[in-house]
Amino acid sequence: MTTNHTTTPLLPIPTAAARIATLAGAALTLAGTFLAWTWTKEFPGDLTVDGYPGGLQVLTLTGAALTLLYTLSGYDIRGLGWLTPGGTNSPVRLLALGTLGTTGYALGAISYNLGGLVNLEPGAWISGIGALITALAALGLPADQPHTRTTAWERFRDSLRAPTAPRPRTLPDWAEILIIVAAFGIGLHIFSYGIDTDYTELFIGFLITTGFAFTALHRAGLVSRLTALTAKHRNITLTAALVAAVCFPFTQQKEEYALIGANILIFGTVALGLNVVVGLAGLLDLGYVAFLGVGAYAAALVSGSTMSAIGVEFPFWAAVLTGAAASLVFGVLIGAPTLRLRGDYLAIVTLGFGEIFRLTVNNLNGNSGPDLTNGSQGIPSIPDLKFFGFDFGLKHDVLGFTLGRSANYYLLMLIVTAVVVLVFRRSGESRIGRAWVAIREDETAATAMGINAFRLKLLAFALGATLAGLAGTVQAHVNYTVTPEQYQFAGSVPPNSAFLLAAVILGGMGTLSGPLVGAALLYLIPAKLQFMQDYQLFLFGVALILLMRLRPEGLVADRRKQLEFHETDEPDAPEPRQPAETGAGIAKAGA
Repeated sequence: MTTNHTTTPLLPIPTAAARIATLAGAALTLAGTFLAWTWTKEFPGDLTVDGYPGGLQVLTLTGAALTLLYTLSGYDIRGLGWLTPGGTNSPVRLLALGTLGTTGYALGAISYNLGGLVNLEPGAWISGIGALITALAALGLPADQPHTRTTAWERFRDSLRAPTAPRPRTLPDWAEILIIVAAFGIGLHIFSYGIDTDYTELFIGFLITTGFAFTALHRAGLVSRLTALTAKHRNITLTAALVAAVCFPFTQQKEEYALIGANILIFGTVALGLNVVVGLAGLLDLGYVAFLGVGAYAAALVSGSTMSAIGVEFPFWAAVLTGAAASLVFGVLIGAPTLRLRGDYLAIVTLGFGEIFRLTVNNLNGNSGPDLTNGSQGIPSIPDLKFFGFDFGLKHDVLGFTLGRSANYYLLMLIVTAVVVLVFRRSGESRIGRAWVAIREDETAATAMGINAFRLKLLAFALGATLAGLAGTVQAHVNYTVTPEQYQFAGSVPPNSAFLLAAVILGGMGTLSGPLVGAALLYLIPAKLQFMQDYQLFLFGVALILLMRLRPEGLVADRRKQLEFHETDEPDAPEPRQPAETGAGIAKAGA
């Protein structure tokens, strides 16, 4: 069993003294959250009460408690060793810096909003000084040295040797399942807390705390262990994720937050469809949002809107099939003549298609063209869906909870998302999915191995378009209207082609959960931080640059891509892959 060694600390403080100071600072920070931070209720969160933390105090308390817990684990206390399978000191340092960041931001926001440091009560000073002591002392802890990377041959050689230490005891299956369920329960609580934040200061503090905490848990090795458990129990993981998602609208009291959840699912579902095209097949599509628009316009035309030029009203299932079928047809018509192109040329053609779609529906107004889409005014007054007598536009009482219109559409969109996840998972694990990966890795080699690259690329293009159209049918009813401005290449409001592609890259190309995570972040953060609307694209670009530099495989890395990224960092150049190790070889072997 490998152990972590330590290196020289960032600050010249004896390790024992640094650990004691970290404990004392974290305890001081935690104690300060139970005292008033300001004297007036003009600052949101009611930080004037002693003995009852609120608002930003809760975030500081959480960070201090985690810092205290992980610092105690460094003393080899029985029962705390499971917290740090990957290292002890790095998580403490990250949690201490996160607590200092949250506390410092809170004190700065109070001083800025109320007009000076004089508005801070003793509790704020105690927590601030304690967080500073904690961060400085944590920097005095020796850094955990990462495990030495080895080549594939060295790992194979070591696996043949007799183990020098007993393997760690594995948990029974029921305990592992309980851990997965608990993890999703905690995740639901964190997400609900973040989306339910009532003011900007609290949401920014939430981002600081969760960002540092997640990174600390990753450095501690807990995220890797949880990932291994979810990979072992995949069906249980998907079931737990679905149950947690179903419970979300029951945790929300305001209609606007359930609407954010519904739009995140729409954005995430379309991003998952784009992941078929970009992540699996490796086709750079810059006009993908047009397929979402095709499905939305097709559903709007047949859903009984008073402004529809067709003037028909299909039932729910027929409208959904119409939108998906229309997107499928457009995907085949656009893909058939263009998919013989590669790389930048294909990207330019798809970008042109996206713009052509937007301009076309903008001109079908009866003046520049046939009166079909009502031009720039779009198709408004789309009625709410009705399915077997269930009106999605009305409130309904379920298990003692009242679900409004947004919650109804959230649950409907959740069903659509589950269908798309099932399609993505089954197609990615099939022979066709392995062939897509082969084409993505090396199309020439894949063709030489007998794979019909054009047919399979067209299939990926058509499937991605169909999934986008399926989400578009629901989006049209959620928003009451469809307009050409909703389907641009880049804009301030997602989904658009640039943000969809960014969600796939940010989350992790070729993964199941990556695009959903990326879409949630890219939609939720702008929705909660309205004051940053003018700087959204700038901050978005900075975030992508940092991501490409620090984690090029994305937040949820594909295991195969992660291995490639890591092995390219080794000092010795890797040996050339044999044909069976290439993407084409993998697909041929699977066949």
